[in-house]
Amino acid sequence: MATKLTKKTSTPVKPIKKSVPTSSKSAPQMVSPKKYIYAVGRRRVATARVRLFKGKQDILVNGKLATDYWPSKEQQNRFMQPFILTKTEGQYSATVKIKGSGKMGQIGAFVHGVARALNQLDRDKYRPILKEHGLLTRDSRMKETRKVGRGGKARFKKQSPKR
Repeated sequence: MATKLTKKTSTPVKPIKKSVPTSSKSAPQMVSPKKYIYAVGRRRVATARVRLFKGKQDILVNGKLATDYWPSKEQQNRFMQPFILTKTEGQYSATVKIKGSGKMGQIGAFVHGVARALNQLDRDKYRPILKEHGLLTRDSRMKETRKVGRGGKARFKKQSPKR
């Protein structure tokens, strides 16, 4: 016959606290003040969610410094363009989360988002400058989607067998 199973009692195990060594080079952290201006910028498939803060701090893109995220001089000039045009280079900083597209599409989305945030900040002062340089306009050019039966490309046509 079957024997009766008894429940075993055991003493609870206490977790051991381990001290995790902190690395000397930690990721840059921004103390986020409660007051910020939020804007969304887009370019191609990239979407940038921008938070603009008052004060001189580092610009963070996806948790990295913007100068590390876009290392070339041309890219750095491009992402600083809205701040330089409006003469707010040291007055504002931003934290940005960008998804999609490549590096240049992401810079375009970043610039569009920052320009929109600056526009919300002071419409009368910044809007004419940003509008004149075309930073408030969403560049709607996208990659053409592929077509069925075209060999994987949008405009590719198979060669005709007859001459």
